Amino acid sequence: MTRMAASTSPDAAAAPPPHTTPEAARALPVVNAAVDALLDSYAVEERTRHLDSPFLPSRARAIEVIELLRRVVFPGYFEDRRLTSDNVRGHTHDLLADLYSKLHEQVRQSLRYVLNRDQPGIGDDCDDCDEKATDLTEQFFAGLPDIRAVLAADVQATFDGDPASVNTDELIFCYPGVDAVFTHRVAHALYRLGVPMLPRIMSEYAHNETGIDIHPGATVGPGLCIDHGTGIVVGETCEIGRGVKLYQGVTLGAMSLRGGHDRWAGRKRHPTIEDGVTIYGGAIILGGQTTIGAGATIGGSVFITHSIPAGHTVTMAEKNLKITPPKG
Repeated sequence: MTRMAASTSPDAAAAPPPHTTPEAARALPVVNAAVDALLDSYAVEERTRHLDSPFLPSRARAIEVIELLRRVVFPGYFEDRRLTSDNVRGHTHDLLADLYSKLHEQVRQSLRYVLNRDQPGIGDDCDDCDEKATDLTEQFFAGLPDIRAVLAADVQATFDGDPASVNTDELIFCYPGVDAVFTHRVAHALYRLGVPMLPRIMSEYAHNETGIDIHPGATVGPGLCIDHGTGIVVGETCEIGRGVKLYQGVTLGAMSLRGGHDRWAGRKRHPTIEDGVTIYGGAIILGGQTTIGAGATIGGSVFITHSIPAGHTVTMAEKNLKITPPKG
């Protein structure tokens, strides 16, 4: 086995620096042994290392992009100062200038990452990547008003579908469903433009924050209402129509993927949900050939692997309940 070179010489690694504490001196052989063992594992296991390829999108910068976009899409909600009709133009200009710089750099990094992944070093000097990143960033900026329009429909649908909500301000501030759908709209726009890696970083950030997992490739019509939301899973090739309502724990997933990645990548694996469908908590709907027809209602905890006609209702047969009175 060839050991990868450490950043220090063996002699330097073995000797503690001057004035070190007794605890640090005692730990040094343990640290050195761990370094040697890990470098050996880096040399053996290529699937879990990213070396000699400097271009990789930054998760931290991607999150910064999301938070800047949140302030652009929902002006006045997430600021430290009051926005007015008089100052909103200058404020939006400053936000968008910062957003352009950060997004362009991450798109550029993502494009170079793909090149280096397939052929190490080729992405290190890629003028075409810079030009393409500029074009993609400009296309994304041009679509921001459309993203806002669709999100306005999502917010209204969520308000209409939840009598517990006080107003739409509360939804934008507090509701994980609105948060997850906002991030999905942004990530999906980048996905449609062909930006690699970055949309998935964004969707997994929303997943971590909300417990709602929507793949950036999923196509979602306007007016999506996610109520409660925790545990919802929406797969990459899922198609969701207009005015759909999803409750917590819903899975719109794939059947067993026997044959592995290469057999199924690029094929439709997830269901189609047509306009006006309501799916209650814990329902599992699987398969690329499964369609839930417009206006259908899917009850809680059902398991569906075949299509349901429009307007139909699917529920579990009621089970016998055993109710025992208190003793004594």
